[in-house]
Amino acid sequence: MTSKPLQAPSAMVLAAGFGKRMRPITDHTPKPLIPVLGKPLIEYALEHLAAAGVTKVVVNLAHLGDQIRQHLGGGEQWGLQIRYSEESEPLETAGGITKALPLLGDEPFLVVNGDVWCDFDITSWIENPLPQDCPGRLLMVPNPPHNPEGDFGIEGGGDSGLLSGTAKPRYTFAGISYLRPEILTGYPHARERYGLGEVFAHNEDLMQAEVYTGDWCDVGTPERLNKLEERLRTE
Repeated sequence: MTSKPLQAPSAMVLAAGFGKRMRPITDHTPKPLIPVLGKPLIEYALEHLAAAGVTKVVVNLAHLGDQIRQHLGGGEQWGLQIRYSEESEPLETAGGITKALPLLGDEPFLVVNGDVWCDFDITSWIENPLPQDCPGRLLMVPNPPHNPEGDFGIEGGGDSGLLSGTAKPRYTFAGISYLRPEILTGYPHARERYGLGEVFAHNEDLMQAEVYTGDWCDVGTPERLNKLEERLRTE
């Protein structure tokens, strides 16, 4: 008997933020559409998801969201089916995902920040689904200069294991995760607008975490954008 091939999960790309630290660029261009070597940042995320076999993607929209919708359309050029979750104003990361849950379904889904550049191959996660009792998995990276204290550690101090709020060393959340819907629907402090950080802290010692030491950049400021482009030009 041949085993049934794994079906890639749905994914959500977070694209609703104001991008205040990128002003004045983001006064007229949403941050996910800012070009990196001539290609809008969000396209890198979509290409990586498509390469891993993902076909269904939800993108949330708020600030200048019409520009993102017009640029991405239905996602056909990447072999994707893109649906949109509209927010009248940004609901932060957890609030935005919670609002989009009816589009994401009942199974675990991937989440990628639309302002993160990363060459992590998410295929390894699809081939290693979440255990039934695990609410989620986080990708962690060595702390960048703008977040020297990190966000979380990993129990036992290794490169993979359970998320810990106290273990050392601490790492920075990379903006890439694999979540069960229940991590949000079962969160006791859920509200319209709130961030994922508090949800992760509530579920520490239950969530998986993995450290990635490859290429990653949170494109949060013009300086970081310039450094990323300089680095990519030399590769």
